Amino acid sequence: MIILKSERDLEAMRPACAVASVVLNEVAAFIQPGVTTKQVDEFAAARMKHYGAKSAFLGYRKFPCQICISVNEQVVHGLAGPRQLRFGDIVSLDIGVIYNNFVGDTARTVAVGGCSVLAQRLMDVSEKALYEGIAQATPGKRVVDISRAIQNYVESNGFSVVREFVGHGVGRKVHEDPQIPNFVDGKSREKLQPGMTLAIEPMVNAGGPAVKLLNDGWTVVSQDGSLSAHFEHTVLITEAEPEILTCSEMMHSK
Repeated sequence: MIILKSERDLEAMRPACAVASVVLNEVAAFIQPGVTTKQVDEFAAARMKHYGAKSAFLGYRKFPCQICISVNEQVVHGLAGPRQLRFGDIVSLDIGVIYNNFVGDTARTVAVGGCSVLAQRLMDVSEKALYEGIAQATPGKRVVDISRAIQNYVESNGFSVVREFVGHGVGRKVHEDPQIPNFVDGKSREKLQPGMTLAIEPMVNAGGPAVKLLNDGWTVVSQDGSLSAHFEHTVLITEAEPEILTCSEMMHSK
């Protein structure tokens, strides 16, 4: 069941999304060579607490960390631990916060100090694919229009879209209907309506689309070991242009 948000709901949800955005900016700025993923997770927890928010992921389906930290070939749901980040790594940071009883969900991939030309291009294409999808998030269009725009942009640039993990509705819960694939699946025909709040999140591999789950039961990696990038915004369908709820004033303008 798709939950349309009232104006009162949005008055609570907008600040939740703003907090998620600001925390993501701060965590991205904290990333540097030599920092461990555990330190990144602890820093994220401290910043959430500073704003009076808490992690939407910790404990969700028994997830053990505050945020998802996925390095290089890791696609999503990477776990914090003793791993030290190295110059040239790319790190996908997926942050969900609960604030005002609503969830803000956002993600970005960043380079640690610097990165290869391929890694930078992968991040650029993945981020642009997100905005290509968001541009389709207008009333009267369908979920498949978002999916098609993302898939077409990614594949026209020689990369591939992960199939097993998709975007989703978001609100009082992390995952609500509808599902939002980043590829045309032939099933996602839901019509977009004002009041829908969607987490649109392309996950893009530099190589093939196939993924596998590591033995920790959480971390998903590209099957061929190629680099992966992940970008996400929480977006409101309005009567006109889509409103990016997780776009704080500190974010670079698009």
